[in-house]
Amino acid sequence: MQPQVAPPQSETELLQRCRSLAGLTLQQLAERYAIAIPPDLRRHKGWVGQLVELALGADAQSLAEPDFRAIGVELKTVPVDSKGMPRESTYVCTVPLEEGLEPRWEESWVCRKLSRVLWLPVEADPAIPLAARRLGSALLWSPDEDEQTLLRQDWEELGEMICMGELEQITARMGTVLQIRPKAANSAVRCRSVGADGEAIVTNPRGYYLRPAFTRALLQRHYHNG
Repeated sequence: MQPQVAPPQSETELLQRCRSLAGLTLQQLAERYAIAIPPDLRRHKGWVGQLVELALGADAQSLAEPDFRAIGVELKTVPVDSKGMPRESTYVCTVPLEEGLEPRWEESWVCRKLSRVLWLPVEADPAIPLAARRLGSALLWSPDEDEQTLLRQDWEELGEMICMGELEQITARMGTVLQIRPKAANSAVRCRSVGADGEAIVTNPRGYYLRPAFTRALLQRHYHNG
């Protein structure tokens, strides 16, 4: 999918675009750009996000920048169940094992990625065919003080384990709102890190993910208050 829509120049313009998409099915949106819909998402996990990026004018592509570079907004499509609640963890970014972790939370890519987020719910009930699944109502979010504290604490605690050479001991059960999990197309993908004795090791890439309970709480708060 190649960008065909000019990037939005303001948050207002971005939200206007989102309102024009709300309620559309993936079939209707894909037809706008003559894009074929895959039979399922098992081998096309990022397809929905790519389609929405195209429609909204995201321009970061693979760059280490927010999806909408001019306005500093990150896009997160959220697969939701029949009650509008997240079905899975939300990927944030890769863990920089080879480059080394940033020294401070405020300088981390996780913090920058989550400083301003456009959440866009998408139906993901398995009973609904992919083509018939609808886009929901978007919201712009920045973490409040309490959320920022929880995110920072998890990032610091997990980061300390990595720096101490304890990467292999980190499991998805660790972290209150932020977790680290393997992030690769398959287990054959490898990268370098540091072991317990400071030696170089070869391991699987890792990613930071937001727990479903965290995204569920912020979605509930927004839509309940709205």
